[in-house]
Amino acid sequence: MHVPDGFIPIWQCVIYYIILIVALYFSGKWAVKKLDYKRIPLMAVLAAGIFAIMSMNIPIPFGTSGHMVGGALVAIIFCAPEAAVIIFTLVLLIQALLFGDGGITVLGLNVLNMGIIGGGVGYLTFKGIRKYIGEYPAIGIGAWLATVMAALACAIEMAIAGTFPLVAGIEWMVLFHVFIGVIEAILTVIVVGAIEKFRPDLLPWNRKKIEGAS
Repeated sequence: MHVPDGFIPIWQCVIYYIILIVALYFSGKWAVKKLDYKRIPLMAVLAAGIFAIMSMNIPIPFGTSGHMVGGALVAIIFCAPEAAVIIFTLVLLIQALLFGDGGITVLGLNVLNMGIIGGGVGYLTFKGIRKYIGEYPAIGIGAWLATVMAALACAIEMAIAGTFPLVAGIEWMVLFHVFIGVIEAILTVIVVGAIEKFRPDLLPWNRKKIEGAS
């Protein structure tokens, strides 16, 4: 899903950078108000994990790749898509600078797909259906849908740029990530479940329960 340099016209890259700057502005405000010191190490651990899972790429026709993302995982754990924006900006920047995965000119686009869309879709899906189907099914569906929607967005953006043929691009990107999303959904449920078991105080929806019991 990493789009490399040269695939997107510069004028479109500028638009995606503007979106990134606006997203970082609001994410910074969120961090100042809501990110307490107890969860900063968790953010670092998640960033390292996301770096690892995104390094396992599956080549996809027309020049991009498929991989797990982790945007929903971050947004759900912090109950904030802003956390995903911060983590993915840092991770994608390091990958582009040091490992040649993705690119600098397309950093805004890649963060848009994996951090903003992935995190936003994952969290909003979880939040919207949690009370109807339960916490963990909602987490799994949110993670799966986030992966698929990020892939769909990537294919559409590449078609707009003239790099992908639209229909074939959507078919390949979405098809691959439908299956990748299943793996991501399972891993997301496992990770959230492990945190809830061993450090429930790190999950926002447990805080009121814990504070009320103390």
